[in-house]
Order: sequence, then structure tokens, then C-alpha cells
Amino acid sequence: MATIIARTGIRREKGFLYFLDKQGDVSRARMARGGGHAPKGQQKVAKAGVKREDGFLYFIDKQGNVAKVKMARSSGRRRTAARRAPKRRTAKRGTARRTAARRAPKRRVTARRTRARRARR
Repeated sequence: MATIIARTGIRREKGFLYFLDKQGDVSRARMARGGGHAPKGQQKVAKAGVKREDGFLYFIDKQGNVAKVKMARSSGRRRTAARRAPKRRTAKRGTARRTAARRAPKRRVTARRTRARRARR
């Protein structure tokens, strides 16, 4: 269950994203919709002055207040070696470079070249 930290009572407008900025105040930014670019910059909506604690998620609830909830984390276990992703094997450098250097790039057959070839026959 979330606990309310600051009662701001913000009324949200459509097309804006509301968030807690680095100073702990409520700000908003324009959302990009329909392939358009969002204008840069953000506007401060309310001064809350929230001091953040580690392990908590801060958000603006439906009533427009700043709230926090403990983050759902695993029980502190570290990933074991069996669960870790295997390392990628890389090819030997020398062979890959030599074969790439020897091959000449193939020329693309265009309509002009085929016409010229037929005319020569």
C-alpha cells in the first residue's frame, strides 16, 4: 500500500506526463503523440520538496498527491553462475581478416551491363 508524502492535489491535463523531478518537486513534460516530436523542457507544477529514500518508488497518484511505495525486489539473492548468460565465443582475428581481404566484391548485374553484353555477341 502506498503512503502519501505530500498533498499537492494536482489536476492533470491531457497530453502531459507528470513526474517527480530531481529537486523533489512535481513537474510535467509534453508527451509526443502521433509521430510528432515533443517540445523540449519541463514545467514545475507544484513545490513538494520530497527527499528520496533508496528502495522506494515515488509517483503521483490519481488524486494528484505525491506517494511512495516500497519497490518489489527479489529477496536479495545474487545470480548464481548457472543462471548467468554464457560468454560469447569470438572467432580468431587473423583468419577472419585474411579471408575478407582476399575476396573481391561481386559486381552487381544491371540492365545496362546485360544489354551491353548481348550487343557484343
